[in-house]
Amino acid sequence: MMKTTSRGSNGKQGKTPNLLLYSVVHRKIESVSNLMRKATDGAYESADRLLTARQVASYLNVNERTVLKLVSEGALPGVKIGNQWRFRKAMLDTWLDDQMLGVGPRYFEVAQAAHPPARILDLASCFQPSHINPDLSAQTRTGVVDELASLANRLGLVRDRMWFVRALLERESIMPGAAGNGVAFMHSLYRHPEQVVRPFMVLGRSQAGVDFDALDGKPTHLFFVLGLKFQEPHLPWLAKLWQMCAHSDAIDALMQAPTAEAIFDALSGAERNLVLSARHQ
Repeated sequence: MMKTTSRGSNGKQGKTPNLLLYSVVHRKIESVSNLMRKATDGAYESADRLLTARQVASYLNVNERTVLKLVSEGALPGVKIGNQWRFRKAMLDTWLDDQMLGVGPRYFEVAQAAHPPARILDLASCFQPSHINPDLSAQTRTGVVDELASLANRLGLVRDRMWFVRALLERESIMPGAAGNGVAFMHSLYRHPEQVVRPFMVLGRSQAGVDFDALDGKPTHLFFVLGLKFQEPHLPWLAKLWQMCAHSDAIDALMQAPTAEAIFDALSGAERNLVLSARHQ
């Protein structure tokens, strides 16, 4: 059987229909791949690009002098190159997330909603004695994260242990959660309702301490891990918990508590005291 080929108007042998179709499809796929690669690269560069103080001021909607004051005091994450400050957008977003949650000193007032928030979560709804590991065996950052993620998974609080480990380490790679004074607050940077069964907190204690890149350079002993299901949960106790951990006597009480139940009672008592003192001010 003879194989037929097509000829162009100039009489030269052209491509077969199959080869022509393959060529068109190949060009289309290559074009789409290039567009996807550019979009992905652009998204990465957008999230991780360096910003100037003026750009940060615009992003935060504050005066440029406020930005320079905060970064010079060490409150805002930035790096000085020559005589100019530069900022990573990913670190700014992480810092803003902590500001919204109340993990760390507040430098901006968080606007109150016109109506009471729908998701008001008290400490008891997120935290129980079973959520505490009073004797962590891990000696590294990854080990601590894995041990506490495993606890959350065993309690049925997260569906995928490895997902939670990766999510916590991703956030830690952008900005460490160890604020100093022997305490670290960890949470995922992004919310994943399909992975977190319900909002929770687990706590691990290491008597020996673990190097967690704390701001004061000292070992970290208490590790609070938050499982956040919603984008903007209302956790009135979280800021109080962070304030409590700024006092050495409260830390000493948590470190000396003999059992998980005693640690829970110490935290609950300290939270009640902070609420009462706030009411009398």
